[in-house]
Amino acid sequence: MSSYWPTGDQQPDATHAQIEFARNWRDTPKVVFSSTIDKVDWNTRLVTGDAIAEITRLKSEDGGPMTIGGATLAGAAMRAGLIDEYAIAAHPVLVGGGTPFFTALDSWVNQNLVETRTFPGGVVLTRYETRR
Repeated sequence: MSSYWPTGDQQPDATHAQIEFARNWRDTPKVVFSSTIDKVDWNTRLVTGDAIAEITRLKSEDGGPMTIGGATLAGAAMRAGLIDEYAIAAHPVLVGGGTPFFTALDSWVNQNLVETRTFPGGVVLTRYETRR
C-alpha cells in the first residue's frame, strides 16, 4: 500500500476513484499490527502487541469509525465481537487459494443490509450492520 497510495493521486492515468482513495489513504491515521516488521511510514504507527486489546482500546477512545483490513486480523476482531458493520467489496476475479474471508465462528452473526453499490469494472460494495 505504501509503495503506491501516498502518490497515487498524482499518477497521470489516475481515475477519480483512485485520486479520492489516495487522498483518503494518505490523510487517514493507520495502525499496522505486525510481529515481523519494525518500521512503518505515511501517517501510520506500528503495534507489535495484542491486536484485540489495542482495537478494543481504540474503539473506547472516541467511538469514531474504524476500518479493519486483512482476513487474519478481521477474523480475530470478528471472533472478539468487535465489528459493528461489515463492508464487503467483491471484485470480479476468482482466485484458487488464500486466507478465507470469514474464519470459523463460534456463533451466528446476524446482520441488516445497509447499502449495496456497484462500481465500474464490476466491483460491488455491500454494507451490513451487525445486529446485537
